[in-house]
Amino acid sequence: MLLSTKYLAQVGIIASLYAVITIIFAPISYGPVQVRISEALTVLPFVTPSAILGLFFGCVVANIYGGLGLPDIVGGSLLTLLAAIFTYLLSKTKKPILAPLPPVVVNALGVSLYLHILFNLPYLLTVIYIAFGEFLACYVLGYPLLKLILSREKLLNLIRF
Repeated sequence: MLLSTKYLAQVGIIASLYAVITIIFAPISYGPVQVRISEALTVLPFVTPSAILGLFFGCVVANIYGGLGLPDIVGGSLLTLLAAIFTYLLSKTKKPILAPLPPVVVNALGVSLYLHILFNLPYLLTVIYIAFGEFLACYVLGYPLLKLILSREKLLNLIRF
């Protein structure tokens, strides 16, 4: 199942969407104060495991473009992978309101570790900045996206395995 055509296509589509949306909104996608609109997609592991790798690879590409170097390319992408795994695991609870929580918490605490060094800002301030941006992207944009997907049977069947 993991290497099915549908799975690989979904990984590629999600990765492409994440990278393109991040890059299109580059002025607000990078730095210590950011709202990555593409982070709305981080709710997708709640409905399909293919989103885990899709988000990871999309983040790698987006972070290569972002210019913050290896800390962001490796660290940010691995944090996105970790958050996606947690979101997928939370799907077992059948509580969609929890889906945006892992990316908010993981990125607020993790991304802030290297951004506060790169930008010479206090760690707690950087946590607040990242948490705020993640909350906007994941709960204000991502959660309604997830509710829309879950409310549309045809769309849900298209996405799920």
